[in-house]
Amino acid sequence: MNILLAPMEGLLDFALRDILTRVGGIDRCVSEFIRVTDQLLPERVFYRIVPELRHAGLTPAGVPVRAQLLGSDPACLADNAARLAGLGPAGIDLNFGCPAKIVNRHGGGAALLQEPELLERIVAAVRRAVPADMPVSAKMRLGFEDDSLALDCAQALAAGGACELVVHARTKAHGYRPPAYWDRIADIRAAVSIPVVANGEIWTVDDALRCREVSGSADLMLGRGIVTDPGLALAIRYAVQHGTPAHGTSLPGWPELQPLLHIFWGLIEAHIEPRHRAGRLKQWLNFLRRRFPEAEEAYQSVRTITDSRAISAWLGIEEGAQAAMPLAA
Repeated sequence: MNILLAPMEGLLDFALRDILTRVGGIDRCVSEFIRVTDQLLPERVFYRIVPELRHAGLTPAGVPVRAQLLGSDPACLADNAARLAGLGPAGIDLNFGCPAKIVNRHGGGAALLQEPELLERIVAAVRRAVPADMPVSAKMRLGFEDDSLALDCAQALAAGGACELVVHARTKAHGYRPPAYWDRIADIRAAVSIPVVANGEIWTVDDALRCREVSGSADLMLGRGIVTDPGLALAIRYAVQHGTPAHGTSLPGWPELQPLLHIFWGLIEAHIEPRHRAGRLKQWLNFLRRRFPEAEEAYQSVRTITDSRAISAWLGIEEGAQAAMPLAA
């Protein structure tokens, strides 16, 4: 079983990838998308979104990161994929699932699920542009307005040369509203010969076990669920291996998360503009309070704070002191 960390624009960036892979249980990460329009991007753009490229494509915990590209022009995506491949990611992933209106308006993300032939041409162009040993994978939703082309899209991505397919089991129209339609992943698995990873609405160990059963996919991708419960991957792995839920001290509780909050804040202070720093911490605490009662109290304590110095004081970090930041180099 492989457990992947999802790409989530504005949430699961390098800082949370660092923290969540330190907790453990994650086999691979996918970066937030790097948007490609009509030009060859400078290397600094790739390094900014995927700073792990400076460290052999690995998080500080040693977990590989595939860099994700988003765009609709096969030739331009291929050129950028070739440049990106030269920087040493653990692979290249292609985004065919983003539901954002601004992305879809410009023909990117989930909008491409209306054109299976174009999907195949994009993957094939990227596959030809990068070294043969560089993995090229893809992430898709079930469709745009409906799932009538789900099998056609999956087959097109496989025919183009994708080595793996992650399926978010909702359409663009569904957004992030529950439920996720895991049974449709089973249909896709039957239609392609490449590995298929199940994604969507996996918040708990029970969700993960049901998703594996319904979809038939042994491999899972976790997004908001693991942001809410950083020990979720470890708990799923334990339940699958032992046939019983994990209990006791094997999973991180609130006390074990405290040093990680400090490291997270150090990363934010070092790399995020001051006006956005407090918001990033509050964003994560907002997720954590779904799992930890203590996080609710913490969130309420900082909810109205906007000054990053006040956040540091609340965390008990002396002004000027920073946590270890291996990706800052």
